[in-house]
Amino acid sequence: MAEKDLRINEQIRVKEVRLIRDEGERQGIMPIQSALEIARSIGLDLVEVAPQAVPPVVKILDYGKVKFENEKKVRDLKKKQKLLKLKEIRMQPKIDDHDMEFKSKHVKEFLAEGNKVKVTIRFRGRELAHTELGFGVMNDMLKRIEGEYVMDKLPAMEGRNMSMIVSPKTKK
Repeated sequence: MAEKDLRINEQIRVKEVRLIRDEGERQGIMPIQSALEIARSIGLDLVEVAPQAVPPVVKILDYGKVKFENEKKVRDLKKKQKLLKLKEIRMQPKIDDHDMEFKSKHVKEFLAEGNKVKVTIRFRGRELAHTELGFGVMNDMLKRIEGEYVMDKLPAMEGRNMSMIVSPKTKK
């Protein structure tokens, strides 16, 4: 029930409706004016809950309260959503072993936080003639983070850069 397509009180433009009371008891089919009078006498709203039915089903309830609860559900669902971030680690094909250890430690941290990681190797000048060095560095990185990732995008050249994307393994 999205509150955008709910019609209330005088917005309901049909002759007869099937009424459901605020306690949940079915009142039956009656003219719209009678249903509105019953709702006003209780001090609540007449809300159309099933407009596609013949005749449409209306229910007596506190529309403000229903609207608030729907908004609250939407807020709670937004809180529970996990936004995935894409972190990037940049390297060069001639990276030292210590630097590689340092970078792989960062990749492990990013994966542990639940983020995707894009590992990029930037080739400069004559390095572009030796892209196989980049594949070697990528494979070394994958060996160092073994068992902690799922491959999203295999290492591939994109202009002067080689990149791959890994994401964390799903926790059961």
